[in-house]
Amino acid sequence: MLHDQDLNRKCPCGSSKPFSFCCEPAIEGYKSASTAEALMRSRYTAFAMGMVDYLINTTASSHRNPDDAEILAEQVLATTWTGLEIISTQAGQTDDEEGVVEFIASFEAADEAAQLHETSNFRREQGQWVYVDGEVEIRPQSTP
Repeated sequence: MLHDQDLNRKCPCGSSKPFSFCCEPAIEGYKSASTAEALMRSRYTAFAMGMVDYLINTTASSHRNPDDAEILAEQVLATTWTGLEIISTQAGQTDDEEGVVEFIASFEAADEAAQLHETSNFRREQGQWVYVDGEVEIRPQSTP
């Protein structure tokens, strides 16, 4: 369980809130994400913390594959997520059924730094926000 973490530890999603009051309730299943952006932030945190089950469970059922767990487990071991910036959101609020979140997630993999720029699509399934798909661009970061 994650709740044994330091209560003052900042959430990896960049909200400046303590993890225990930000993404942890969604990841632990105490409270579902109320908006598409909140789900996106909690999924970023799940990637950063290696919470593969949460990532699968918050993916639209029509976009899940039998080998997702293995692929995600490899990705979280090979990637260190270093920052998240929300660029924009379209719809995806508490009363919406669909939403779009554009973001940039910085990461390091194989001793190289890069950014994942994605415009993600979200929708509600059985009242819960899920990730559907997105347009992704990987941008290498130049080193100073």
